[in-house]
Amino acid sequence: MSHSLHGDPKKAGPQPSFPKQDQESPGLESKMDPKPDYGEASYKGSAKLTDKVAVITGGDSGIGRAVALAYAREGAHCVISYLNEDTDAQETQAAVEKEGRKCLLIPGDISQESQCKKIIDTAVKEFGHIDILVNNAAFQGKSVDDISKLDRERVEYTFRTNIISMFDLVRLAVPHMKKGSAIINVGSIQAYDPSAEILDYATTKAAIVGFTKGLASQLMEKGIRVNCVAPGPVWTPLVIASFPKTKNAEFGKNYPIKRPAQPRELAPAFVFLASGECSSYISGEVLGVTGGEVLA
Repeated sequence: MSHSLHGDPKKAGPQPSFPKQDQESPGLESKMDPKPDYGEASYKGSAKLTDKVAVITGGDSGIGRAVALAYAREGAHCVISYLNEDTDAQETQAAVEKEGRKCLLIPGDISQESQCKKIIDTAVKEFGHIDILVNNAAFQGKSVDDISKLDRERVEYTFRTNIISMFDLVRLAVPHMKKGSAIINVGSIQAYDPSAEILDYATTKAAIVGFTKGLASQLMEKGIRVNCVAPGPVWTPLVIASFPKTKNAEFGKNYPIKRPAQPRELAPAFVFLASGECSSYISGEVLGVTGGEVLA
């Protein structure tokens, strides 16, 4: 079913109820119903990122895939890191290469510093520099309704994946970024309105907001802008791998827009913040894409 991008925003994407479904983490986009819309039929580029080099973590599916496609259609080459979802990653790669842009795939676990180094080293070896770093990858575990059941091992893994990796990637990437480059971190409405059942995830998203604001102040001396996109509910494998089938069937229904975002609805925010043409005076900001829910 097609959805108009120009009419009622509540009807610009599939609305709950959805088929009951769940998956084991990290989940596959190809197995979701309905399949997420990453903008293949709708996103139109306008040369905002011609010949830029973008590193996108978690670029195999969901928001990351939509960003990769949009960046490619804006003229950028993409370096995609992902955990192990090869079939999803290959679809993203094909979409980028269809636009005549290069797309490198780098599987591995960014909770490890060595993997973060591999991502940056590979990008620099291939392209010589990095213009855009999108820190998008995240781990969101299964819902836990009691903190006594949230073990230290999971909490530490969530923090290593979601926020410590950002310190590693930024530290390693900045020496290869020129004035005018951009870093975009992915936060969440969870930073402002945390869900108790994903407390570890929500807490990392609050940390990302603080990280963004402090880093923006530090890197302005180097001419690098740092911003954050804070999504509300988005129809991605992360969701299907975290929540029970009954909750997934009604996902996004309690937001003002009455539905979850499709990944394509996030991509323009990332283009805006990456492009000096659009956002040269913006740094240290959190841009909410939340379906009408107020961030703060």
